Amino acid sequence: MVKPYPAIRETCRGSVQPVSITATWSRLDAWLAQHAPATYAVLAPPATDADLRIDLELPPELTESLRCHNGVTAWANLLPEALPSSAAQIAENWQLRMDLAADVDGFAVHPPEPEPYWHPAWIPWADGDGDLQVIDLRPGPTHGRLGMAAHDGTGDFTASWPDLTSYLSEVVHSLHHGTGVNGWYPYLTTHQELWWDRGPDQQTVNDEPLVRVPRD
Repeated sequence: MVKPYPAIRETCRGSVQPVSITATWSRLDAWLAQHAPATYAVLAPPATDADLRIDLELPPELTESLRCHNGVTAWANLLPEALPSSAAQIAENWQLRMDLAADVDGFAVHPPEPEPYWHPAWIPWADGDGDLQVIDLRPGPTHGRLGMAAHDGTGDFTASWPDLTSYLSEVVHSLHHGTGVNGWYPYLTTHQELWWDRGPDQQTVNDEPLVRVPRD
């Protein structure tokens, strides 16, 4: 049973947003259907009970997110930092990193780096070409935060989000208001796709024009 969340919360970026994962995905779905239908079309159906039977315990808000969309059916520039994975892909990426870390002493912190290559309590909810956006389930005040685990580096939480809900809420806020998310800004392509790029003044991608998303 997914635990209920409070009605609203102030995110780390100062925006007051709804914190229900389901409500946030609903807003994201509606925006994509209206403005970027080609990207909306690649969202996978909700995860079933069978899909969620994996050898990895997931945090409640990630389970709720997968109950909205079990990843995607094809590559798309859907989110600014990594592409949401299916439950099966999450389990596969977690095991892959566990195996790699065991081979390269990757569970240990090697100064001056503040984080290891990998930690068993990191849940790789999204994949950016091998650089994983992780939910940090280590106990303590930062439990649940989002960070990145590079395929050839260490964990990085310098620009972390307090939780998955805050991150997705800020993505929705950015789509409606044209603001950035960790330096990534939303655009639309000529093929009715959502495209995130660095900086607020990009004009082309692959020699095709980009336009900034319409602001509310």
